Amino acid sequence: MELFPEAKRLKGLENMYEVSVIIPNFNGKKYLENCLNSMRNQDCENFEVILVDNGSEDGSVAYVRETYQEVKVIALKENTGFCTAVNTGIKASTGSYVILLNNDTVAEPFFVSSLLKSMKKHPRAFSCQAKMVQMQDHGKMDDAGNYYCAFGWAFADGKGRKQENYNVEKKIFSACAGAAVYRKKVLDKIGLFDQEHFAYLEDLDIGYRARLHGYENWYCPKAVVYHVGSGTSGSRYNLFKVRYSSRNNIYTIYKNMPLWQIVLNFPLLLLGFGCKALFFAKKGFGKEYLAGIKNGFAISRKNRQRKVKGVDFVSCLRIQWELYCNIIRFLKK
Repeated sequence: MELFPEAKRLKGLENMYEVSVIIPNFNGKKYLENCLNSMRNQDCENFEVILVDNGSEDGSVAYVRETYQEVKVIALKENTGFCTAVNTGIKASTGSYVILLNNDTVAEPFFVSSLLKSMKKHPRAFSCQAKMVQMQDHGKMDDAGNYYCAFGWAFADGKGRKQENYNVEKKIFSACAGAAVYRKKVLDKIGLFDQEHFAYLEDLDIGYRARLHGYENWYCPKAVVYHVGSGTSGSRYNLFKVRYSSRNNIYTIYKNMPLWQIVLNFPLLLLGFGCKALFFAKKGFGKEYLAGIKNGFAISRKNRQRKVKGVDFVSCLRIQWELYCNIIRFLKK
């Protein structure tokens, strides 16, 4: 297949891309061949690929520059975290839409075109998430959309379940940034990913923020990627992930809920965080979970100016009802 993005650069037409695919990378060289080859095999041409490297020490940058010359490489000097990396890519992108894609994924040939069609189909959509299937078992789902409930729990729909049961388009609470497209003009309005998050729940935060501004998030099952999972952190549960997840959960609640809503949810949030503390204590991560919560309150105080303002009561009430309903969704999953 002709490497159309590179051909366009040679002709000096780099500003005519419709969509930009941004791939953050940190010591992920072992995944890049399959990921970038899947970008070469897409059934559409009007897109660019930007790889933002977070100070990798495994030769990722040299490998991509030598092997995939059509890919624009931005090499950061150190690991700045997921949010700074993707924000850097978004700022350097030329497309009207930006797709964020994890480095440990392989996309089907219709991935880019399907996400683009879904965004055009839903004019109020801020984001559309792809169908994420487990790399090790193509019969099982990895993620069919992210949700948040009144217990303060974020969860992925469909994880571990049969993938053939998740072929229907639907509205979701927020998109998983591991394989999703975002409308750039909305990002210009509501702001980019909050770099205070560093990593984890940043996609929930920005999806929540978009909802508060009246936008929608959708799940697009026709766009399919196969996902290894934990390609950067290395495992499902580890000290870094547990601490940052609990920290960012507190921060997300503070930023996106007005005071009356926090007070309304407080009993359920207390129960939810208490259950999580016991869960992680049994796995040997109890101290890290509680340290993350403490740090979450600290960064919330430090970043008071980032709290979402000017949101009408009805919008918050509508989302509050959804937070209640998502408790049932979680119990059924």
